[in-house]
Amino acid sequence: MIVRTRPNLFTLLFTMQGSILPRVAWKLVGIVAVACLVVWAEARWPAFFPVTAGVAPFTLVGLALSIFLSFRNNACYERWWEARKAWGSLIGEVRNLARLLPALLPPAEAAPQLRRLSAFAHGLHARLRGLDEALAVDGKAPGADLGGPNPTDSVLAALTRDLAGLMQAGRLTDIQFGLLEARIEALSGVHTACERIANTPLPFAYTLLVYRTAWLYCLLLPVGLTGSLGWATPVVVALVGYTFFGLDALGDELEEPFGTEPNDLPLDAMVRAVDRIVHHALGEPMPVPLAPDGYWLR
Repeated sequence: MIVRTRPNLFTLLFTMQGSILPRVAWKLVGIVAVACLVVWAEARWPAFFPVTAGVAPFTLVGLALSIFLSFRNNACYERWWEARKAWGSLIGEVRNLARLLPALLPPAEAAPQLRRLSAFAHGLHARLRGLDEALAVDGKAPGADLGGPNPTDSVLAALTRDLAGLMQAGRLTDIQFGLLEARIEALSGVHTACERIANTPLPFAYTLLVYRTAWLYCLLLPVGLTGSLGWATPVVVALVGYTFFGLDALGDELEEPFGTEPNDLPLDAMVRAVDRIVHHALGEPMPVPLAPDGYWLR
């Protein structure tokens, strides 16, 4: 995720860090080349351009395309924001358990349960980014089923099992166990929400429709503009293409919020935040929080 204060006008116009321009640069080069070719052909063989299309048809199509792009980007941003709220809830529930477990259990019994919170965050991080989930959990969560289909969920199962054993042994009351179980259930809800977002992308037809329409619009736009704008046509086409292709590319990044692109969620930093909470509750030195690298917080 790009983290920076709003730059001044000059920096805002020319900065590349966090810009979507590098992703769409070659597309812009292509449509500008086509626009230059159309302008040159119109000047070279005006008989082939007796009547230009005019801007009226492109105004209508552009309006419809912009509305659809806005709808798609809103849907993508909603996925990104829901994922951010889920990880914010995860950090909040870890804080709750980091307060409750040391208060209700002796240090020797609270410590392994606290380490399981860290294992849960690492496992979910690995699961969402397609990394080795069992390796991320291994060593941090004794009793977890690393060979099962969901090692991250097995961390919560082991945590619940141990707490239930303590309740049966009389070291926890049923009310105390209920308080802890509610927090564990909330973590499971975060896990489910993140999996739902990761495994249910936007319908492919949305992306296909936007992509095809944007290309056709930008490739045909010079025909409508060249008669009135001449060699200024490539400039206008480039601005329109940057807007449409840029919004499309930005929507692609936001649609998959758990990835590793500049505008995706900083999962590494949020997992480090969980580690800091756990280490502080254990009375151990806390790891240094992750800082943005070139304004990019991973």
